[in-house]
Amino acid sequence: MEFSTQSSASLHQIKTSALAIGVFTNQVLTPAADIIDRASNGAIRKVLKSEFSAKSGSHLVLRNLEGIKAERIVLVGLGDQDKYQAAQHKTAESTFAHYCIQAKLSEAVSTLAGVDCNGTTLRQRSSGAAQAVLAASYRFDATLSTKAEAIKLSKYLQWVPRTLVSESKAGLDEGTAIGKGVNFTRLLADLPPNICTPTYLAEQAKQLGKTYPSLKVEVLQRKQMEALKMGSFLSVAKGSVEPPVFIIIKHKPAKKAADDAAPLVLVGKGLTFDAGGISLKPAANMDEMKYDMGGAASVMGSMLAVAELNVNHEVIGVIASCENLPSGAANKPGDVVTSMAGKTIEILNTDAEGRLVLCDALTYVERFKPAAVVDIATLTGACVVALGHINSGLFSPDDSLAEELLNAAKQSGDSAWRMPLDERYQEQLKSNFADIANIGGPAAGSVTAACFLQRFTSAYPWAHLDVAGTAWRSGKDKGATGRPVPLLVQFVLDRCQQAK
Repeated sequence: MEFSTQSSASLHQIKTSALAIGVFTNQVLTPAADIIDRASNGAIRKVLKSEFSAKSGSHLVLRNLEGIKAERIVLVGLGDQDKYQAAQHKTAESTFAHYCIQAKLSEAVSTLAGVDCNGTTLRQRSSGAAQAVLAASYRFDATLSTKAEAIKLSKYLQWVPRTLVSESKAGLDEGTAIGKGVNFTRLLADLPPNICTPTYLAEQAKQLGKTYPSLKVEVLQRKQMEALKMGSFLSVAKGSVEPPVFIIIKHKPAKKAADDAAPLVLVGKGLTFDAGGISLKPAANMDEMKYDMGGAASVMGSMLAVAELNVNHEVIGVIASCENLPSGAANKPGDVVTSMAGKTIEILNTDAEGRLVLCDALTYVERFKPAAVVDIATLTGACVVALGHINSGLFSPDDSLAEELLNAAKQSGDSAWRMPLDERYQEQLKSNFADIANIGGPAAGSVTAACFLQRFTSAYPWAHLDVAGTAWRSGKDKGATGRPVPLLVQFVLDRCQQAK
């Protein structure tokens, strides 16, 4: 896919298969829509009065308008002007991209990034445009006998004034990198668990290292993890014949913004299949537990994007990956294991395994003396109950870090909501037989899961993203979303900007 800018011609003189212009509800025209309306003798306003309400996500195709050289004018609904933000812009770009792909067009021009959008810059909107187009282009056919029809859309232009071309181009480059990372994340997560095993994830990480010179990849095997005393993580892996892996991906820029800048660390939960262990999950929808490595996949996708952009800050991705299955060797409710940090853990429910895996990873990353650590995990069904499938759950005792991530979420349109992490919730994790229990009962389940992880993060600023409700969709549209890659990469980019 080629992304570029168009600034040399007046809108009504652009020759293209499809030209996207945005309109708001209540017949409010964007500047681009006003230009086309004037050139077509009021054709746009006439349509808005009679048949198009401009609801967000809607579109209407107008062909062969008098005075317009574009074959099609695609009216894209933007919704209420006062509520138009990054998420609505991404929806608009996605609407246009899906139309172009469905219509089997080879090229198109969009004016949508030029629409003022609350709290965003043209660069950010241009990034969102490229991301939307690449997301619309994603097709999963890796395990299909008949491959998907090739996408014909190969050239996507963004119309902006000549003075804004460089800013637009920078945004398109960022969005292309993020879009590639999102689609890589989706592919890894959508693969079936008999293909995407922990070993397969490690192989894909090594391939990233071969593709991008800035990435250095190391994979720890069971014996090395035993030497590190990762007893909590390894206990989860006991029930499966698939060997566990611990993946470290380091982005080392040629020149950092500051030589003494501490790295940012992303930690991903990589359960390539989670049956719940002895505390077996219900059979219904258990196939979706291949998505329990969504956190790990998002770390891989984020590292791809970071390498594509060659950001001038050291970023480290860490993935702890295994399967959680029932067997004669598996963890049992009541078992007590010892974590890498030396804390003992009573396993009251073997299906609360993600925290057992992550706690050793969070201890391991202390050696990097990080500026901040963000872990990403499809951790709790309780977070889905609390927030549904719109917001990822954000937990952090650090107000500054939490605010950074929330700002990145808003800018990227990859929404998150901060959840409580009060010390009083720690009471629910008390155990009579170990330093800590791995569950705190049904009340505030997502909070107590985060509280468990917090006990292993005192050495650095830390935040936890629970993406159990946002990493994939169920039902007829079943598939990975690639979230929260846009949020994570925006967070990294913002940190790079601060370091300048």
